Amino acid sequence: MKAIRQCALLAALAMATAPQSVLACATCFGKSDSDLAKAMNWGILSLLAVVVFVLGGIAAFFIYLARRAALTARAATSAEALPETSEQLHR
Repeated sequence: MKAIRQCALLAALAMATAPQSVLACATCFGKSDSDLAKAMNWGILSLLAVVVFVLGGIAAFFIYLARRAALTARAATSAEALPETSEQLHR
């Protein structure tokens, strides 16, 4: 625990003494309209699209399961009610 505190203190001291080099990487610190920044923005958007697509697929799967469970429950209810009515007809 003492070693973790010492490492954290050393890291904080290094950041305090050299704030310019810690502020940003070369990509973020450079021009915002450069080709590198545009490529990074496209990369972020494509990764966001992948995340949305995967979460949408998971949501669609759970919606499918809920609909299938409701359909199965409805079929079981109607199947249980059907023999009772047929028994009543045969009496």
